[in-house]
Amino acid sequence: MKVLIDINHPAHVHFFRNAAKLLQAEGHEILITSRAKDVTIALLDALGIPHLTLSRLGKSKFSLLRELLQRDFRLWRVTRKFRPDVMLAIGGTFIAHVGKVTGIPSLVFYDTENAHMQNRLTYPFARLVVVPNCYKAWLPEHHRRYAGYHELAYLHPKYFTPDVAVAEANGYEPGRDNFLLRIVSWQANHDVGERGWNHNLLAAVVDFLAQRGRVLISSEQPLGSEFAPYLYRGNPAALHDVLALSRLCLGESATLASEASVLGVPSIYAAHTGRGYTDEQQEKYGLVTNLQQLDADAIIAAAAAILDQPREHWLAQRQRLHDDCLDVTGLIVQLAKEFGQG
Repeated sequence: MKVLIDINHPAHVHFFRNAAKLLQAEGHEILITSRAKDVTIALLDALGIPHLTLSRLGKSKFSLLRELLQRDFRLWRVTRKFRPDVMLAIGGTFIAHVGKVTGIPSLVFYDTENAHMQNRLTYPFARLVVVPNCYKAWLPEHHRRYAGYHELAYLHPKYFTPDVAVAEANGYEPGRDNFLLRIVSWQANHDVGERGWNHNLLAAVVDFLAQRGRVLISSEQPLGSEFAPYLYRGNPAALHDVLALSRLCLGESATLASEASVLGVPSIYAAHTGRGYTDEQQEKYGLVTNLQQLDADAIIAAAAAILDQPREHWLAQRQRLHDDCLDVTGLIVQLAKEFGQG
């Protein structure tokens, strides 16, 4: 079987890499197509994953439209040469379009409800849309739900064990609490019209945390010079080792909040729009605190309350989460075979 996996974001690298390894170990041929966005290319290279870059993220509505047309065409040309039996992606706009034209099954995995435009451009054309049970938005008839979260595909103990030495080499400081902050670029298609943390908000939160331990900021956008001492300058592939050993995760990224949850690290996700998966991780396990008001006092109060709880409490909640969920990587492999060999 030939499998094409289209990667458009750093998190997609992690989601598919274990499934790709398992499929390759069974003798299937894998082709990774990539998109130059944030640290996607650097991450693929750091992990030693061969890939073919088809496009670069546009920074305006016009450039995004141009990229859509350009990438659809380039992906179509790749499929003519590689002739995959099945295509996989998160979000999946490009594989859905090319799959509809070529008849190649396209399996779209997604968990972001507020990507309204992308989903309208994608879901009707995909062969199958695969979402977590907690997904709250419209779905086409051709969909499947599962018990789990994207982040379990790479951060479940079956696939990931944090390495303290790697964490220390990339900014983690043992012997005191470490806090990981995430600031995003707000350039994804589902971020249109959104805005994130301003300078004063970030400064207030950093000041609160810096008095209590080591602060690291992973940022997709340039920050003021006063934040330079806190910037994460480590290997992108080592960020999860740092996160897993952190006391608290905060910021604008729903993905990082969910990654923290499956690792047993409490998180604060402060953004105007929510996600079904972070809502569930708060309601069922208390591992995420969702705040839709970008208010420094509210974020600091939430952080203080979390720090009052011992580490053992959060690890027990993590175990409950794992007990409730299936092997997401196993699901990816199962569906690839079902549609690629069917």
